[in-house]
Amino acid sequence: MLIINVKEGENIERALKRFKRKVRDTKQINNLRDKKQFTKKSVRKRMQMEKAVYKQALKIKEE
Repeated sequence: MLIINVKEGENIERALKRFKRKVRDTKQINNLRDKKQFTKKSVRKRMQMEKAVYKQALKIKEE
């Protein structure tokens, strides 16, 4: 659970911005989306490998 302390006289938009940043940094939204549906360990590992290969190809192409 995320707790955002709103200071005295602080603008609500600023507090909301801090909340959104904290949610993004803790990756809560990604975790919720991942847990919506079960994925087998082998499928998860395959997707992770595909992502790594893609990133490596981009890195090689950049150089």
